[in-house]
Amino acid sequence: MKWLAAMVAAMVLLPFLFVPASGQAQPDSLRVATRVLKPFVIDEGGGRLSGFSIELWQEISAQLGTRTEYVIRPTVRDLLDATQNREVDLAIAAISITEERERTWDFSQPMFEAGLQILIPEEGGSGGGISQILGRLLNPEFLPLLVFVIIGALLAGHLVWFFERRRPDSVFAGRAYFPSVFEAIFWATSTLATQAEMWPKSALARVVSVLWMFTAVLFIAFFTASVTSTLTVQQLQGDIKGPEDLPGKRVATLRGSTSAQYLTQREIQPMEFASIEEAVESLEQGQANAVVYDAPVLQYYASHEGKGKVRVVGTVFRRESYGILFPDGSPYREPVNQALLRLRENGTYDRLQTKHFGGEGGQSSR
Repeated sequence: MKWLAAMVAAMVLLPFLFVPASGQAQPDSLRVATRVLKPFVIDEGGGRLSGFSIELWQEISAQLGTRTEYVIRPTVRDLLDATQNREVDLAIAAISITEERERTWDFSQPMFEAGLQILIPEEGGSGGGISQILGRLLNPEFLPLLVFVIIGALLAGHLVWFFERRRPDSVFAGRAYFPSVFEAIFWATSTLATQAEMWPKSALARVVSVLWMFTAVLFIAFFTASVTSTLTVQQLQGDIKGPEDLPGKRVATLRGSTSAQYLTQREIQPMEFASIEEAVESLEQGQANAVVYDAPVLQYYASHEGKGKVRVVGTVFRRESYGILFPDGSPYREPVNQALLRLRENGTYDRLQTKHFGGEGGQSSR
């Protein structure tokens, strides 16, 4: 009977031999919230994710011996809420560790050292000042007015020719449709620049002239305002070299981010967007003078999708660390920290950082 008692005791004690140091066995699968934010989380399509944060978590998960079920959320606020409500076991992306967040959530030890930086349009990226002005004038908002002016010049030229052609004192008197009508259209076009040398003699032609001249004044006013606006925006953008140049500028960032908090604390009212793509779009369309956000994200965008169109300026400021987010009192925090330390010690972490940020780029973000 002693062997039977020993067997029963072994069966009772066996599960405790495999309990990790944290005091709780790990589950077979963990629900992990994340958000797409290059280069930390990249959506490869078909439900496949890659990027620094994803590959780092895959290494940690292998250390823990667990599978992962990813839950995609659009914003950092959504990641915080999902973790606090315990809809997920943890969250990983590019989540800044702050004193305020530490009151409600738990964080792993820092998994990445970053900070804020400034993104502005690339000087000459659109081909220089003249091409930028032309591009602005040919944008969809301006094109209807440009078409209206062209049609107006054709119509005004034809009407003046028609009313003037039978007057003996007119330059069009007794002349055929061609080339007289071309001279009339040239007169209408010259009126836009107030350079017309010939003035109509008939009453109806003069009425047309007055109406057309009024249209020309409005067009010139709009043209001048558009060019002035373009040059002013270029001047404002060229003045931004660091955070000290941001007051008085239109600055875009992400809603609810630490960069939005930084700007607000310095009495800079930011233009807040739901995604980095929307913030950069506002910059490229001239709505914003600069984008302020996490340095590695802006550096990645400037060297990939935004290459030749935008650039980062100044040094990294307001240093901050990214961490893996847990609900308060999570039993997974300690095992994840231990796994993260092992990855740093065996060189896996450095390999991933070099892969996604390069030796130089990774150091500049730290």
